[in-house]
Amino acid sequence: MTGERQHTLGGTATFEGVGLHTGVAGRVTFLPAPENSGVRFVRVDLPHRPVVEVRPENAHFDPQAGRRTILQQNGVQIHTMEHLLAAVAGLGIDNVVIETSSMEIPEPADGSAAPIARLLVAAGIVEQERARRYIKVTKPVHWRANGVEISAVPHSGLRITFTIEYDHPRIGTQTLTLDIDPDTFMREIAPARTFVLERDIEPLRAAGWIKGGSLESAVVVGDDGIRNPVPLRYPDEFVRHKILDLLGDLSLLGGPLLGHVRAKRSGHEGHVAFVKELKRVLPLPGRRAGAPPGEWDITAILEILPHRYPFLLVDRITEFEEGKSIAGLKNVTINEPFFNGHFPGHPIMPAVLIIEAMAQCGGLLLLNTVADPNGKLMYFMGIDKARFRRPVTPGDQLRFKMTLLKLKGGISKMRGEAYVDDQLVAEAELLAKVVETRK
Repeated sequence: MTGERQHTLGGTATFEGVGLHTGVAGRVTFLPAPENSGVRFVRVDLPHRPVVEVRPENAHFDPQAGRRTILQQNGVQIHTMEHLLAAVAGLGIDNVVIETSSMEIPEPADGSAAPIARLLVAAGIVEQERARRYIKVTKPVHWRANGVEISAVPHSGLRITFTIEYDHPRIGTQTLTLDIDPDTFMREIAPARTFVLERDIEPLRAAGWIKGGSLESAVVVGDDGIRNPVPLRYPDEFVRHKILDLLGDLSLLGGPLLGHVRAKRSGHEGHVAFVKELKRVLPLPGRRAGAPPGEWDITAILEILPHRYPFLLVDRITEFEEGKSIAGLKNVTINEPFFNGHFPGHPIMPAVLIIEAMAQCGGLLLLNTVADPNGKLMYFMGIDKARFRRPVTPGDQLRFKMTLLKLKGGISKMRGEAYVDDQLVAEAELLAKVVETRK
């Protein structure tokens, strides 16, 4: 991991090159981006400069398009971005705008991610205020098809194990495990070049691919040796480049991954399929897997809040704007245990529990400002300006709106409002702090 905070660029960086498959010349410019904006491409060659976000739902693999990963949003495509995304992810950059003048990302005449990574380092990588939102592998995830196997298990950082098996005397079987961080990326992964078997070149060209390929942009492997004028950069450069490709494809998740990923005999098609499987199985930042955008059900709430029956007082989150506000629901039924004594024959929800339910919504907002909410709690520090405007009774649905007013030194101030239908029934300002509970 690169740290607990998000990162962007301190300046701009630009490179030019030729697309490996299309042979089309292009220009790419990296620009700083605000917190929580993620990684996004802008097609400056098209009218209105359409944006393509790096998200799993935008990831595609087209067998007719060759050995490349594709991003597509609203009919706009970006091709062969895996080396570029590997550099962004490997250096721990969370937020960046990438302007491109062509559909296919050009290669800077090297076949590796090192030239791009050096440009990004030269532009400066700066820390931002907001915490990183990691995508955590919380349980084993497996995917396999046609002899390809990819899996992920929980791990405190990002570790990749890759195995390649080629029926070729110069490659054979290679396996490597690396813990990914910026130093490891620059030293062990970024310089590894893409490669192609000499016997595959003519079939690829006949299919209309690798129009921009050359000995400068790839390692060409013949049966009796390497055709390039320069030697391999590592004895196992082939498997290292496969790790590079996988790292770039994993960034299609839209955030940094924590887990140990193992891949065997895989390529871009398998990587894209595995990313979609991770999206289906794992909670992505800010919501549970499969939930509508901006909404969390009780399963997602239970993953963050430590409260349990009979003291969990939030049923659903309906809106969430990280670091700013959150909205949630509490369905008040006659089965609530507090109605037995408050009051017999005249059930009214205790005002203090309305405040507690507000605070639990606020806890979800506040705990999502830290990189890893597991093992942390929100402690109350104060309640100000509390007002209660009408009783809440069985059959009501409480709708909470919490707004973060201030966050400094781990101490927050939030304004809370509770509504039934459109009527304000309670309001307060809450002071709270996130504390560590791990021993």
